[in-house]
Amino acid sequence: MDYKTQKANKLEGFITIPPDKSISHRTSMFAALTHGIVNIKNYSKGADCHSTLKIIQQLGCDVKFNSETDITINSKNALRQPNDRLDCGNSGTTMRMMSGILSGQPFNCTLFGDMSLSKRPMKRIIEPLSLMGAKFEHNEYKAPLIIHGQKLHSITYNSPLASAQVKSAILLAGLFADGITTVNEPYQSRNHTELMLKYLGADIVENSKTSTSIKKSELIPKDMEVCGDISSAAFFMVAAAIVPNSDITIKNVGVNYTRSGIIDVLQRMNAEITILDERNISGEPVADINIKYSDLKSTTIQGSDIPRLIDEIPVIAVMATQADGTTIIKDASDLRNKESDRITTIVKQLKAIGADIDETPDGMIINGKTKLKGDIEVNCYHDHRTAMSFYVAGLITEKSMLIKEFEWVNTSFPEFENLMNKILK
Repeated sequence: MDYKTQKANKLEGFITIPPDKSISHRTSMFAALTHGIVNIKNYSKGADCHSTLKIIQQLGCDVKFNSETDITINSKNALRQPNDRLDCGNSGTTMRMMSGILSGQPFNCTLFGDMSLSKRPMKRIIEPLSLMGAKFEHNEYKAPLIIHGQKLHSITYNSPLASAQVKSAILLAGLFADGITTVNEPYQSRNHTELMLKYLGADIVENSKTSTSIKKSELIPKDMEVCGDISSAAFFMVAAAIVPNSDITIKNVGVNYTRSGIIDVLQRMNAEITILDERNISGEPVADINIKYSDLKSTTIQGSDIPRLIDEIPVIAVMATQADGTTIIKDASDLRNKESDRITTIVKQLKAIGADIDETPDGMIINGKTKLKGDIEVNCYHDHRTAMSFYVAGLITEKSMLIKEFEWVNTSFPEFENLMNKILK
């Protein structure tokens, strides 16, 4: 399905953002470890999160849908040998985190994914899990991964990169390992795993912002609720900041510090943004966010910023084209290992519609403010965030663009277009 963009006069109104994908994945995976009954409210409808649900069903969980987004998971008969290979679809989160869980089980299984996921690097989790005693067969450190379940032992792992998926895989393996497993990171990555494991009774300690330890633990079945996804909200925040006369409020957004780098960047870029009604849901901080069209200025995004907004960089690059001055994004080389090489993809196609933007080995340099022309076909390269970022760019281009294979948005955000239509004026 291709999508033809349309220029917006303004964005106005209130929307409730869909459930957080990172948290949704974790609620279902961790419910599978409780050996009990867990009700989950506001679970993501995205294909990636449903890949996780299908896998835990294959591992012995009963999953009942009470509504489109409210589910009950009965894991009294989990975890057990699956009858078939486990399909992760397009979801790197599913493959990496499930590898941590499955490494310590008394059976063998195979994780595989689609063409895009099969190209993504898995060495980052295979190496530390192997140090714990896990045994893998793999295709040059890429999927499919054949996991031979083993008795695991604890390690202290100094991760070369700040990655919540890597950290989570090791901590989840640590639930089944003898001793104390510790993960140290160069910067703090998102901490949804730590917060949720603590909520479910795991013996886990955050030693500092960049160091976490866990012991073998039994998780306690508790009901959970998923807040709105700030990575999804980012597209609407940027759209309102760059489309003249816009004024929107996004309700029920998770504002966990380890994920809220997009808010900090918007504030540094002089965006008119207000955080409202701060509260707590199942251990996660939540708020409503009001944002208006703003005269933006440039900034530098680097270092400890990156783990807190890695998924938002494509749409931040769109925003930077509308900011006065030179915006520099660096230390973001891991963008090359996402669903597509997001550095090359974003730079090449933004340049094609008139942006003054250059690629660097670990990021990009964007000179603003520039008019975006449009009038091209954009290839999203099987990447949902690229597709949505160019949808946002299309709101201000002089002519429309055709975004090829726009259906890739459904892997993470099937509600995206309908929500945009609610506020487009």
